[in-house]
Amino acid sequence: MSNNYSVVRQSLAAAAMLAVMTLAAPAAQQRPPQSSPPATDKDKQSGNVFKDGWITMKIHSSYIPENVLEGSNIDVDTTSGVVTLNGTVPSEAARARAIALAKATDGVKSVTDKLRVTPPAAKPGATPDATSKAGRSVNDGWIKSKIYAQFLTDWKTLEDSDIDIDVATGAVTLKGTVKTDAAKARAVAIAKATDGVKTVNDNLKVVAK
Repeated sequence: MSNNYSVVRQSLAAAAMLAVMTLAAPAAQQRPPQSSPPATDKDKQSGNVFKDGWITMKIHSSYIPENVLEGSNIDVDTTSGVVTLNGTVPSEAARARAIALAKATDGVKSVTDKLRVTPPAAKPGATPDATSKAGRSVNDGWIKSKIYAQFLTDWKTLEDSDIDIDVATGAVTLKGTVKTDAAKARAVAIAKATDGVKTVNDNLKVVAK
């Protein structure tokens, strides 16, 4: 009798366990898969998402306070995180610093150095250049980096822009693409308001992305 009772108890326990598993299975199947949250503007600066335009602006921004780069005129081109540095620097120390800052920028995969060392020539009888608040001379190279640095602070408006800045004796030319008319107007306004800028030639094209 006791053996039969044990068999019945085991059968009831197995049936109860099967019922619990049957009820739990649909709930597990209906649970939606977890997904990563969408990237935000903050993520672009914290290590998750880095766009080429943001990288270019960030590198130029890092050049602004560097006294060793005074007299430099550097072009930063970024393609899929690969940075190419063109232009001139006044010394080997300036070249090394420009490369180091570019390599240390978030999102940069590699840096190609095409910089030329060109010591600044003396200008007999020339008046001293104006000086920025950071202590750097306001020359064409400083103006270019300063504009890019200010573009970076307005990244929400200029996101997805691909802007190339040329500066010649204070005359600025903006080339490339922006995604909206508002972005174009903002880029031009920032350039015009930058210390040392005499004129701004707007060659930007609006390309919706």
